[in-house]
Amino acid sequence: MTHPFLDLEPLSAAHFASIEDRVARLLSTRQDVVITQGEALLPLEGAIRGAAGPGTTALNVITGPYGQTFGDWLRDCGATVYDLVVPFHAAVTAAQVGEALAEHPEIDFVSLVHAEAATGNTNPVAEIGPVVREHGALFYLDAVASVGAEPVLPDAWGVDLCVIGAQKAMGGPAGVSAVSVSERAWARMAANPNAPRRSYLSLLDWKERWIDAGRTALLHAPAQLEMLGLEACVERIEAEGPAAVMARHASAAAATRAGVLALGGGLEPYVHEASDAAPVATTLRTPPGVDAARLVGRALAFDPSLPLAAGGGALASSMIRVNHYGAAASAVVVERCLTALRAALPTV
Repeated sequence: MTHPFLDLEPLSAAHFASIEDRVARLLSTRQDVVITQGEALLPLEGAIRGAAGPGTTALNVITGPYGQTFGDWLRDCGATVYDLVVPFHAAVTAAQVGEALAEHPEIDFVSLVHAEAATGNTNPVAEIGPVVREHGALFYLDAVASVGAEPVLPDAWGVDLCVIGAQKAMGGPAGVSAVSVSERAWARMAANPNAPRRSYLSLLDWKERWIDAGRTALLHAPAQLEMLGLEACVERIEAEGPAAVMARHASAAAATRAGVLALGGGLEPYVHEASDAAPVATTLRTPPGVDAARLVGRALAFDPSLPLAAGGGALASSMIRVNHYGAAASAVVVERCLTALRAALPTV
């Protein structure tokens, strides 16, 4: 049997490289961009294990669950880690990062999540980047949820390792991701004897066998459908215009916060300040005694297509996520979500 998703010409090295170039333009970066063949956890872990080791002293900023994961990876690499923990309903400030760096001048690695879709906050990377660069530390950024929803500018912000994924605001597949790598980061990895080599986690393999070799021969067979999906969503962003795409996400986030406050019934934004709220998703706190997972279940029974989910882990009973990203970043989707939540709230 034939199928349009199966009977495709093999993806050439030149085509693969052209998609990397388009991702680099999306990020306005002159750094090397490596597209990795897996969900974003692949380059997120690979970048930490490549750049960190027993001699590393890291400042790990925690504004949500992914920051906690990065601290675990850093410690597993043998790094000394100082956690800067910020309440999940807020964002970290450049001043807080500066104070932590001043308290521990030996810090040479800083890890941060730009937007935590799981908790709904976003951190001011444009303000934090210069503080990290002045200190001289390597700057690692998880921009998986933020790319497409708000500016992501590795070069302008002094980010050395910037990881993105296609599955949220870019509106693409989950099985492909990318990382931009500065010359400083490549040098740090090359000097790290514990950096993964001949491994699916190895970024150095991609540098030596792909980038340094002129991008003429791929390391392994690419995930063709995911690569074509990534190319398609970059094309869509280019056609609409990045500014317009980001404006849609910002508008959806603002409408969700305003609509929830007007809705009544006890729901309220989880992130206290609108300036700290991520455009990619809005998190809501349920009223006392109202279980978030059950409320979401009732709302989805009203309309199963809505981008609603209960919070994860310890937040499952008290947080709701409105995932207004990609195609769902629209006033129509926000209105439908609010209508379903209102219908699902218990009546007094």
